[in-house]
Amino acid sequence: MPPEPVLNLKLSQLRLIAAIAEHRQLRVAADLLAITQPAASRMLAEIERIVGAPLFERHAKGMAPTPMGRVIARRAHGMSVEMRDLTREVTALREGRAGQVAVGAVTGPAVGYVVPAIRKLRAEAPEVEVRVDVAPSAALVRGIGAADYDFVLGRPPPGADRGAFSLRPAWHESVSFLVRRDHSLAGRDRVALADIRAFDWIIPEPGTPIRTTVEDALSRAGLRPPPSIVSTSSLVVMIAFLSRTDAVAPMAREVTRMMTRPPVSAGFVQLRPESDLLVSPYYIIRARGRSLSPAALRLLALVEEELDARAPDEDADVAEARRGEGGARDAPAGGSLG
Repeated sequence: MPPEPVLNLKLSQLRLIAAIAEHRQLRVAADLLAITQPAASRMLAEIERIVGAPLFERHAKGMAPTPMGRVIARRAHGMSVEMRDLTREVTALREGRAGQVAVGAVTGPAVGYVVPAIRKLRAEAPEVEVRVDVAPSAALVRGIGAADYDFVLGRPPPGADRGAFSLRPAWHESVSFLVRRDHSLAGRDRVALADIRAFDWIIPEPGTPIRTTVEDALSRAGLRPPPSIVSTSSLVVMIAFLSRTDAVAPMAREVTRMMTRPPVSAGFVQLRPESDLLVSPYYIIRARGRSLSPAALRLLALVEEELDARAPDEDADVAEARRGEGGARDAPAGGSLG
């Protein structure tokens, strides 16, 4: 059975039919399609030849669709609307105003830089859907390898195939301690590790960067580990302990700032050790050779803006430590990871 001739109609022809049916004037329809009226008249004659029937009746006040014209015009209008919607969606995706982005980060950068960048993105492009995972660096790097994330903020673990990644130096995390507001150490400008050590500690599990940094600092100060430790990486569990006990919890300074500033600040204060405790630097990590969508590139640029804008506000010793890492952008994948 031969195909129905109407299947040979082009999109431009369908748009003309829909425009004539809506405005009942060939001239108006021609203007909407940015063609001359004679060209529109010839196109309509060609359409009616293909269909094999007249689609409009000419009257003194305009054009009225025939029964065949009404059927085709209704479908043509629907197709025109769908094509306009398609155009808007494609344009939004191309410009990074729509789409999906998946990001991973260790806790400090997630709070300090990813969240503010997402807030800016939401203001500029509310249709973009962002997924954020907070996890240890090893899990994040595995996720990059499995294409689960567009980019992550973390530390390449030992043994990782550095050639598989593009690394952009970001920043150091600096450790502070979170305690409840009426803690006996609250109110001091700087607190000695020996004084902090005397309390129960809520701390991430062994081998994590923050715990390693704190344990190294205790060792350098000639101090033994705290006598009582609860190991957890759950912020919820840490807060539950801190709010009901005199325990202390070492955290990335971005997190303690969040927990001690409005509107989250109720009940907690930050303790800063006498000497800044700098965790090994973290990086913006991408899979080498993998292209990012416009939406992902847009969020990445906003994260980089947050990093660049906040860097001058960090402590001078933290900034000096970062410069010591050779804080050049776009470090080679095979370079030192600190």
